[in-house]
Amino acid sequence: MTVAVNPSQTGEPIFYVAEEHPHPEGWSTSLGFWIYLMSDCLIFAILFATFGVLGGNYAAGPAPKDLFDLNLVAVNTSMLLLSSITYGFAMLTMQQNKVAQTQIWLAITGLFGLAFIGIELTEFAHMIHEGATPQRSAFLSAFFTLVGTHGLHVSCGLIWLVTLMVQVGKFGLIEANRRRLMCLSMFWHFLDVVWIGVFTFVYLLGVLR
Repeated sequence: MTVAVNPSQTGEPIFYVAEEHPHPEGWSTSLGFWIYLMSDCLIFAILFATFGVLGGNYAAGPAPKDLFDLNLVAVNTSMLLLSSITYGFAMLTMQQNKVAQTQIWLAITGLFGLAFIGIELTEFAHMIHEGATPQRSAFLSAFFTLVGTHGLHVSCGLIWLVTLMVQVGKFGLIEANRRRLMCLSMFWHFLDVVWIGVFTFVYLLGVLR
């Protein structure tokens, strides 16, 4: 209820009472999460723009052709793409109210996500071992920042995934858990789209230059 007070000609207050428009349950959560995703889009847009400006400054150091293994990156990309597919299956079984199957697909999604992070950390460790550290050149600084930020998001997504699996196991597929799983679905697919941009813009074009 919203109450507005205005003085009348006699000086006495007049109260106007207006009914608020009804909002469906979870409306504010969904709206807030969409706003968060838009802010994340701006962050990655800035990182992509930074890499676009600095990506060619090697400072007489190693170039993408010297560092990137496209076969390994392709395997890593397939891990993330497969995790999006399995999360889609989790959402389908959630709609059918099948708790056990939803948990299984979520667990498979988490395993693919862990494989993605593991391969990425292996790549980072190999590059650093070869002397290609973030301090070596502007290209490497931009690379580690962009790819590392994406990896950090995936890691946070995995923590969120495990948390939801615990909540679903404890409370079942109640409306609140369905809403949380839907938000994580948007977040996970968003990271998938961002990674396709990283693979194309950073790795593929970097090797083809």
